Amino acid sequence: MLTVGLTGSIATGKSFVTDYLRELGADVIDADQASRMVVEKGTPGLAAVVREFGVEILASDGTLDRKKLGSIVFANEERRLRLNSIIHPLVIKMQDEWLASIEERDPDAIAVVDAALMIESGGYRRFDKLIVVYCDPAVQLARLTARDNLSENEAKRRIDAQMPQDEKRKFANYVVDTSNGFEDTKRQTREIFASLREDLRNGKAGQQT
Repeated sequence: MLTVGLTGSIATGKSFVTDYLRELGADVIDADQASRMVVEKGTPGLAAVVREFGVEILASDGTLDRKKLGSIVFANEERRLRLNSIIHPLVIKMQDEWLASIEERDPDAIAVVDAALMIESGGYRRFDKLIVVYCDPAVQLARLTARDNLSENEAKRRIDAQMPQDEKRKFANYVVDTSNGFEDTKRQTREIFASLREDLRNGKAGQQT
């Protein structure tokens, strides 16, 4: 099996690349899905988040109000780091269990884990290869304001709270630049997937730096 980390900053097109890799035949676990599952109603993860941030971050039905929580952590670096310290170990555990199940089912699989903070946490070192999804900063800002209905200042604050895109690119084995739209992104992703399949055939796992 070849394990692949996939990361990128907010509103760069990670989800699109992830979905297309799945279409091409990769096994994929979505970080947003994992991060939601570990704080579902009744989970130890949600209980830990409530202890840290208070019951005001809950919706009326007892589920996590992610918008309320986001408004807190994106405005305060210390609180954001605290949230990450609660959620990250739970997500890592879920990812590891998933990877083990994929390898047991198909030793020749290409298993892709999508996670936003993979580089910042050092978690990228767990994988054989790393893909970084990138886009032009102006495109990123426009996408984020439109997608999340944010003001330009709010969007900039969320972008600035993350590691700069150019810094993330330094860690990549492969970069997908989504600036030029869907078809160009698909072309790059197909080329990368073909290269990953070649690495798997040639036994080039475990060469992440």
